[in-house]
Amino acid sequence: MFSRGFARSSAPAVKPIEPLVIARPELPQAEALLPYLRRIDAARWYSNFGPLLTEFEARLTARFEPDTQVVTCANGTQGLALCLQALQLAPGSLCAVPAYTFVATAHAVISAGLIPYFLDVDPDTWTLQPHTVREALAHAPAPVSAVILVAPFGLTPDLAPWLELREQTGVQVVVDAAAAFDAVHSAALPTVVSLHATKVLGIGEGGFLATEDHRLAQRVRQLTTFGFRGSRDSQMPATNAKLSEYAAAIGLAALDAWPHNRLRWLRAAQGLRAATTHLPQVAFQPGWGLSWATSVCSVQLPDGMAATVERGLSEQGVETRRWWGLGCQTNPAFADCPRGDLTQTDRLGQAVIGLPFSIDLDHEQISRVAAALAASVD
Repeated sequence: MFSRGFARSSAPAVKPIEPLVIARPELPQAEALLPYLRRIDAARWYSNFGPLLTEFEARLTARFEPDTQVVTCANGTQGLALCLQALQLAPGSLCAVPAYTFVATAHAVISAGLIPYFLDVDPDTWTLQPHTVREALAHAPAPVSAVILVAPFGLTPDLAPWLELREQTGVQVVVDAAAAFDAVHSAALPTVVSLHATKVLGIGEGGFLATEDHRLAQRVRQLTTFGFRGSRDSQMPATNAKLSEYAAAIGLAALDAWPHNRLRWLRAAQGLRAATTHLPQVAFQPGWGLSWATSVCSVQLPDGMAATVERGLSEQGVETRRWWGLGCQTNPAFADCPRGDLTQTDRLGQAVIGLPFSIDLDHEQISRVAAALAASVD
């Protein structure tokens, strides 16, 4: 019997809203890996450029134009750093980087013994522009030896004007194509791609350099393996940044599934685009989900609106993330690094947010994101 003053409630309990998370990576499952793992068991070759890694690099190379070489490494950040190191640039010189990028870009510059020089980006493509670099060369506080051109979230820039800049100025240009596995097929400029678990083709941790410069490829390879080249004598200061046969097994299984998985990424992206066509305040990157696939969805809102929309989405259980924050230059690690005028980077930092996106984003989840956006941008 209930105590006096209390009554039995017949109202059903309110089910809490399940959060819609920002990302749900998907790597090859155990069944897909098993044939490759059995090959490792049979060969008893586990690292040091075994048959699976050789095959993985060959299949990656086949995605590029003829005469390209691919060198795998432990992760994309190492790939950038070792590429810069292999170019034998003047120690302590400046490397121009877009301020609107992930911190890995600047960390790679510092690891290579250079100093990041933050420059502004184009407000429409979010990329560094050649004319910005040319102007900066005349006013830089120290010699500029290199530029890292970032492909923002997978959107690849036109390389022709950058090849011209390199030829005319002697400044080396490296492409940080961390998220652009799907879109990059030319390596006229040294190009580094990430194979992190969060990318469209992921292996957990990994990356690779693609380049038409065979001497550069050879030097980067040597830097990934203690400076060895054909002997047990270390020829240069280097590191250990090799991929194992197990990482290659995941990569091979991921490549097997890539044609189908690419369509899944594009289908999810196009569903999200279609569901938000009635929201002119929400702008997707040019070609996102139409001509190229990537694993994140970053949209641009009206100036200064990011924080308001983030709060609105959070209240509805929809997770967001500013993947590049307010710009790389705002991180304490880079407080002392030189920079130019960053007006557009500051604007983008207050206007761009990442929405929940995954390879298996379904109709119900897409509708939920679209409805939450509609309520928040109003």
